[in-house]
Amino acid sequence: MLSRRFSVRMPWLSGLCLLLLIPAAGCMPLKQARVASVALTLKDVSLAASKQRDPFIVREGMPGYLMLLDGLIEAYPDNRELLLAAAQANVFYASGFLGDEDRKRAGRLYLKAKTLGFRALSDRADFAAAASGNIDEFKTLLKRYSSGDVPALFWTANAWASWIAANLSSVEAVGDLPALEATMQRLLELDGSYYYGGPHLLMGIYLAAKPAILGGDINRARVHFDKAMTLSGGKILGTRVLFAEYYARSARDRGLYVKTLEEVLAASPGEIPDMTLADVMAQEKAGRLLDRTEEYFENTAP
Repeated sequence: MLSRRFSVRMPWLSGLCLLLLIPAAGCMPLKQARVASVALTLKDVSLAASKQRDPFIVREGMPGYLMLLDGLIEAYPDNRELLLAAAQANVFYASGFLGDEDRKRAGRLYLKAKTLGFRALSDRADFAAAASGNIDEFKTLLKRYSSGDVPALFWTANAWASWIAANLSSVEAVGDLPALEATMQRLLELDGSYYYGGPHLLMGIYLAAKPAILGGDINRARVHFDKAMTLSGGKILGTRVLFAEYYARSARDRGLYVKTLEEVLAASPGEIPDMTLADVMAQEKAGRLLDRTEEYFENTAP
């Protein structure tokens, strides 16, 4: 869902290990050292991509990037940072460049991303098994994750929500909603400010998109959207687009919908340099959503 983000954190290694790439006291084995060396380079690639103003360039390069991440994980299968980087990248590519054009491929990538995220969180217990089990026991497990686990919980929840949204006709996916909500709630308890208010944005989308009969709450959704925009200083265009797409549409507020999207189109992308690509893509989406205003609000007065 919220995969317009493109930030990768990789583990730090001693310069000696990276330069010599040989096993030594205090250094990791040769294969893992080589993997870590490439991973550090990928961090720079990711940062450079996030500053791009031409999504086409990133779109063309993404398949190779995804394949490279797969190879690194094959060599270093338990590295949480690599697993999360791959989860982020797969969701970003699926939502940003496939979307409605190729839903089947996008769905496969969302499933892959969710699986990678679950693996990253399985250092304490089998996260996938726990998530599909008793909800009270799952909530107890979530209490074992602390502030240092916020990135893993956030990007996993992001991938998980994207997979559920793409599979709402699936009993399995809908059955995951309580566990996903519990994970998002734990995120808010630990650090709602992470990634420019990302946990609040996730919860806002969840509450706005979910039917009221199933626990959706448009008023609570607005609170979380407002908090996310406050924490981001209003500088993340994607947050404002999602506010229009989910909150304004659900609230049947055509004026707010149009005003928000027009403001996004009039904004200058890249106030936060690392979010330049996300901002440009958010503006493109804002244009597409504006074009569908009549479709979305056909029975609503302007």
